[in-house]
Amino acid sequence: MHRDLDSSDTAPPPRFDATTITRPDDSLLVYYFIISVLTTVGFPIVFIPLFIRFKTLQYRFDEQGVSMCWGYFFRREVYLTYARLQDIHVTRNIIERWMGLAKLPIQTASGASGATMKIEGIRDPEPLRDFLYLKMRNVNDEIDSEASADSSSTELLREIRDELRKQRSQREANQ
Repeated sequence: MHRDLDSSDTAPPPRFDATTITRPDDSLLVYYFIISVLTTVGFPIVFIPLFIRFKTLQYRFDEQGVSMCWGYFFRREVYLTYARLQDIHVTRNIIERWMGLAKLPIQTASGASGATMKIEGIRDPEPLRDFLYLKMRNVNDEIDSEASADSSSTELLREIRDELRKQRSQREANQ
């Protein structure tokens, strides 16, 4: 049977907007609960800090970078500009895969052995990873183009300096 294409079939996919991600997915709390239950006797010691982390965890994506903050009593905030980003991974353990969750560890050139920031509780991490890579590359491309513009400006100034020296030496030779 012949099927006509309507406008919804030919429309491009919706553009990913990272600014809509402000909190982890609610199933992250279930993941924290499962992890805590697996510790058996240590359940309250493990679950209470994870519960507080879940309740206070917030993400913010803006034009300059990404921010993550959490905590009631001891508030912690990590802010990374896109220019500092070095590498972004998508990681999932077996429970996270079963639940459809993922973490995005973000590494910088800070010299730390692990990730500087871990965005966790994400349902569909690939568009977010691609967004961060795109931002990281665009910022680095802008820095490279500014550096090349600076080097071309420097070269132009050197040519002007050399021409002025040449004219001065010719003028002194004619006197």
